[in-house]
Amino acid sequence: MQGRAIAVVGPSGAGKDTLIDAAMQARPDLLKARRVITRPTTAGGEDFDGATVAEFQRRAAAGDFILTWQAHGLHYAIPHGIMQDLNAGRDVILNLSRAVLVQARDQLPNLRVIMVTAAPEILAARLSARGRESTKDIATRLARADYVLPDGLDVAHVDNSGDLRVGLQRFLSALAPPD
Repeated sequence: MQGRAIAVVGPSGAGKDTLIDAAMQARPDLLKARRVITRPTTAGGEDFDGATVAEFQRRAAAGDFILTWQAHGLHYAIPHGIMQDLNAGRDVILNLSRAVLVQARDQLPNLRVIMVTAAPEILAARLSARGRESTKDIATRLARADYVLPDGLDVAHVDNSGDLRVGLQRFLSALAPPD
C-alpha cells in the first residue's frame, strides 16, 4: 500500500514546524522530508539542508528534487528520495508552500493537506519573536496569511492560535488515516 504524502501548509508563524516536530515525537512511524533551502544552515529555524543558488539549480537540473518553489527570496525543494518511502508504504510529512500544492497534487499520490492557521495577532507576535525577518518582511508575510488553497485537495484545517497541547491534538487528529 502506498504511503501518504502529508503536506503541512499555512502562513509564516502559524507553528507548522513546532506541530510537525511534536507530532514526530508522538508518532514515530511518520517520516519528515528534509527540505533543501538556499539559506545558510546557521540561519536557524527548522533542520534543513542549506545550498547556494548555483548548487540548488544544478541539483534541480539533475532531477534531484520532486518539488521546487520560491518564496520570500529563497529557493526550496523536496528531494526525490521521498518517493522510495512513499512506495514502501510510509507516511511522509512535507512542510510546503501553499503555492506549490497543485504541483504536489500532480506529483505525489495520496496527498493529504493540513492547513495550519493562527489568529493574525499571534502570527505577528511569533514572527517578531523569531527575529529572522525585518518589519517589512513580517508585513509581507502577514499579507499572505489568507492565501486561498487550490480546489480539489483533501484538506484538514488546524487552528494553532492557543496552547501547543491543544494544537498538537488537533494536528494529530488531522494526521489520522481515513476510515
